[in-house]
Amino acid sequence: MPDLLSALTSSPVARAVGKQLGLPQPVTLRRGRGLPGGPVVLGVVGPGGSGAVPDALGGLGIGTVEALRDDPAARSTDEDGSGHPPAYQERIGAVVVDASGARTVADLESVRAVLRPALNSLGACGRVVLVGTPAEAVEGPEAGAVQQALEGITRSVGKELRAGATANLVRVAADSTGGDLRSTLSFLLDGRSAYVCGQPWHVGASGRSAEPTTERPADPTRPFESRIVVVTGAARGIGAEIARVFTRDGAAVVVVDIPDAGQPLSTVANEVGGTALQLDITVPGAGRRIADHVAARHGTGARIHAIVHNAGITRDKLLVNTDEDRWGSVLDVNLAAQLRINTLLLDPNQPGGLADGGRIVTVASTSGIAGNRGQSNYAASKAGLIGLVRALAPELADRGITVNAVAPGFIETDMTGRIPLATREFARRFNSLQQGGKPVDVAETIAYLADPFSAAVTGQVLRVCGQSQIGA
Repeated sequence: MPDLLSALTSSPVARAVGKQLGLPQPVTLRRGRGLPGGPVVLGVVGPGGSGAVPDALGGLGIGTVEALRDDPAARSTDEDGSGHPPAYQERIGAVVVDASGARTVADLESVRAVLRPALNSLGACGRVVLVGTPAEAVEGPEAGAVQQALEGITRSVGKELRAGATANLVRVAADSTGGDLRSTLSFLLDGRSAYVCGQPWHVGASGRSAEPTTERPADPTRPFESRIVVVTGAARGIGAEIARVFTRDGAAVVVVDIPDAGQPLSTVANEVGGTALQLDITVPGAGRRIADHVAARHGTGARIHAIVHNAGITRDKLLVNTDEDRWGSVLDVNLAAQLRINTLLLDPNQPGGLADGGRIVTVASTSGIAGNRGQSNYAASKAGLIGLVRALAPELADRGITVNAVAPGFIETDMTGRIPLATREFARRFNSLQQGGKPVDVAETIAYLADPFSAAVTGQVLRVCGQSQIGA
């Protein structure tokens, strides 16, 4: 469905009028692989900082420049007393602030001093990345307060940025290495994270992994080479785009959807060079059907690297009008079926099951975080998936299997195109990037979480919502 506001501001004259009227001015976001234009600035706050940050950037082949600092004592002031911070000689592409060593309130001034010149010089679709430490992992109330304060800074800066820029916070464990952090910084700095803004998440230490995380892959753009990825609900929309992104990145993809979607499912399978499995995931033995398909098509010794649980339905009604069937069908498809499939695929003796060092990624929703009118059944199912991720991740840690979720906000699909016009336009604009996301934004985030080099990221729920105000 066309974006009404973008259509109305598509000409220079219309854009000028829209700006005078105070209408949002959405920009074309930088997507895909590739670093931002301009230098990457690195600032360190507090004693020491995390050695993982420069190691990760160096491992990615990213050179950095030292951050300028706003020093009130060293600059002239305007009449309002604010003054001008020092300026970079050119537009910068990103600023990474390693504040993992921040422990005092005074250190927060150093965060401001690094960010102010950088934000003034940040280019279009630039990136702001703060690196902190989990508040519960530091000693003393002041240190914990300071680390939590970084989240307030990140969320606020994300809402202040313009021209498609984003801000995010990564909390690293004390024993995290550059290899543990590398895939996350790569994702955040390049265009794959275009619609992820204002989000905090945790990167631990990888522990057991399918392969060493301290070495760069031979081809960083194809991390899933010779790996099998299963995607449910793949006949159209977000699911089809997930299949395309994994194929682009080297995976052998199995696409799964209901028999009624057989024709579009076959089209997707042919497009990506994968195999199609027509399957209602709620039927008894659905997990075994998936495993048998993998073993039959790829050999009895084959194992799944990643299962992406994308299949889901909505049957919206106010709770007072929701009967048992409408309630149960949504919970069965969106939640219970995943539990049954996981149980089968996690059996280490099951041919075609999930490999040790594998990945489980599920598609939750911002509705599962904030709730939504008329979606008590849907919100329950999606909130349940968030609980599943948090409960299952520690259980599978000793097998090197990670469990994560994405929670999309407003994504431009055929389904959202059927939302009434006024509601649709409001949902598109009610976020820091002032536009709806695209299916590829969800797909890129899932691929990041499923990356073999993302072994240190587990138990996380990552919103892909442009920093939506809903549930913020």
